[in-house]
Amino acid sequence: MRARFRLARGAFDFDVELSVEPGEVVAVLGPNGSGKSTLLNLIAGLVRPDSGSLELGGRDLLGVPPHQRGIGLLAQEPLLFPHLTVLANVEFGPRAQRRADHRDVALRWLEEVDAAEFADRRPRQLSGGQAQRVALARALAADPELMLLDEPLTALDVDAAPAVRGLLRRVLRTRNRPAIMVTHDALDALVLADRVVVLDAGRIVEQGPTRAVLKRPRSAFAARIAGLNLVSGTTVDGGLRSSAGVFIAGRGTAGAGEDGVAVFAPAAVAVHRDNPHGSPRNALRVRLAGMEPHGDLIRLRAEDGLAADITPAAAAELELEPGQEVWFVVKATEVGVHAARGGV
Repeated sequence: MRARFRLARGAFDFDVELSVEPGEVVAVLGPNGSGKSTLLNLIAGLVRPDSGSLELGGRDLLGVPPHQRGIGLLAQEPLLFPHLTVLANVEFGPRAQRRADHRDVALRWLEEVDAAEFADRRPRQLSGGQAQRVALARALAADPELMLLDEPLTALDVDAAPAVRGLLRRVLRTRNRPAIMVTHDALDALVLADRVVVLDAGRIVEQGPTRAVLKRPRSAFAARIAGLNLVSGTTVDGGLRSSAGVFIAGRGTAGAGEDGVAVFAPAAVAVHRDNPHGSPRNALRVRLAGMEPHGDLIRLRAEDGLAADITPAAAAELELEPGQEVWFVVKATEVGVHAARGGV
């Protein structure tokens, strides 16, 4: 698939160029309002761009009605037809295509997603995970040239999500067709996607192999979703000069004078009430915005978005509370400095 879309709606200006190869799964990440749903709607034909192009399987799809594009959609909610049985729901696509083997196709996909035993049930008789399996079978039974997945695991409970995630991985890997998945979950991206694209304000601000992006994020959102701290600025010898003028020592291969980011884990941060003068470590003065449980630790969040993970005993000893000014301290060896293509 090759696509380029330009769209202006009031203050929102969308300009994205994206390609997805056969068999490739691309995860689209980004904050609310970044354009993720707009991208899917433009590809599906539910929104018309001001200008652009869309090519899929050698066909120019711009201007083609949604039902003729050969694109399948799996959304947050299964959206099954309540008056039809599970089998009839899955048959709907191939039957609409006037395929003589529509029943065989439906049964095959129900088997593929481990839902054949539900064939005679109505949607109201299914659990959330079961319904999402059937919705996936219905989408695939139409043999789409491209699959769009719009946060398909968000509405599932913690018990159903892992099974459906594993199912999606298996099914997507066996089809030599492209897929685009919108998600807010780093685990979904790691398990399902070959490549990650990060949108912000209607633009692609970062993209690359999934593990590379999540391990060395170059955008604030990718760092946040990966559970890392990110400070943007300009690279200098030995580290980075933040946009606020603070020097952060770190390790990396970026040349001096480039737009860059310093990245470090919340677990690498020590918290002090006073500035530890004379220390060779980075000391960042922050104001606490909140405290929350994070496994066996307490996650401290600063007003500037930085985070630190400390033990409950340390939090009690420091007598921390929101609004308080403290120092986040991190060793230079724990900080990665990377060039940020196009800035952050």
